[in-house]
Amino acid sequence: MLNENTLSRRGFLVKMGILFNGLVAAALAVPLVGYIFSSLIRGRADSYNSWVSLGPVSDFPEGETRLATFRNPDVMPSDGKTVDTVCWVRRIGGDQFQVFAVNCMHLGCPVRWFPQSGLFMCPCHGGVYYRDGSRASGPPLRGLFEYPSKVQNGVIMIQAGELPTPSASLAPLRKESSWA
Repeated sequence: MLNENTLSRRGFLVKMGILFNGLVAAALAVPLVGYIFSSLIRGRADSYNSWVSLGPVSDFPEGETRLATFRNPDVMPSDGKTVDTVCWVRRIGGDQFQVFAVNCMHLGCPVRWFPQSGLFMCPCHGGVYYRDGSRASGPPLRGLFEYPSKVQNGVIMIQAGELPTPSASLAPLRKESSWA
């Protein structure tokens, strides 16, 4: 005879199944919730708009384009050397600068500067850009990504939080056009 307080084998297995399913769901939910709220937990939202130094103005002669390295403001302890990012700095004249991402707007390969021809060239698929970063030829549909820059106390600063992606370079076009 079964007592009302005793648990049947089927009831026991159902409860154990519910318990194990609950544990698995919790184990999967913790990293997912952590990922969703990570920017709030770490307080990294301000790093997106931070200005980063590229060095003194005197390091960049007038009329030349040079490679510069900066530390990405949006870093984690596990990032290592990947936080060191390069960019092309073109000094137009005086305190006027253009700072370009090294990534081709086609598939992101690093472009090289060729001072002899005054062109940036992508070795992957033949993308070519003029010295002002605008598209010259090849598969890229638009010019190089340009970081916002300013000179402050004799130092070139860039706003490096925005990633050099095609959608970032379309932002000014979207504001001007009515179709977006």
